[in-house]
Amino acid sequence: MSGKLLGGAASERENLRVTSTVKQVEPRQAEISFDFRQKLDATLEGFRHNYCYQCGACVADCPAARYAPEYNPRLILLQTLLGFEEELIGENSIIWLCTNCYNCFERCPQDVRPVEIIIALKNLSVERGTSPEEIAKISDSVLKVGSTTFITPLVDRRRKELGLPSLKEIPVEELREILED
Repeated sequence: MSGKLLGGAASERENLRVTSTVKQVEPRQAEISFDFRQKLDATLEGFRHNYCYQCGACVADCPAARYAPEYNPRLILLQTLLGFEEELIGENSIIWLCTNCYNCFERCPQDVRPVEIIIALKNLSVERGTSPEEIAKISDSVLKVGSTTFITPLVDRRRKELGLPSLKEIPVEELREILED
């Protein structure tokens, strides 16, 4: 169920143009994907994109936007509102540049929680099978050892040299049970 955003004479005069201070999306015939919006709305915290009024506060302290000119959380939220499924959860999506720092969460005056929406988009991308290969490697590591990195004897020795306590053993079986539910 898709509906045209612009139709008739309005679309002939000008196709949708999304502009930000760092990136411009090329003009195109824009269609809202209601199916995608409903799918996002049904995910945990995904519905919050509906409250975004594009003030740009989410961009102000965003480290990803500072160091990756193509990344802009405000533009991502606009694309969610317009239902741009392919741009958001397709191959090589920009959402994976998000550092999950939660600065946008803290700054948003509407309690939109942009990082939560981006996490919901990342989950949809994983379900669809379009997440980067590195994400699967990290997930496999968590399932095998309970951590995103492997702890080697060198890590243990270095911790001891620095006067740090030994790392506790991670109950991997319990973690697997939680993740399977």
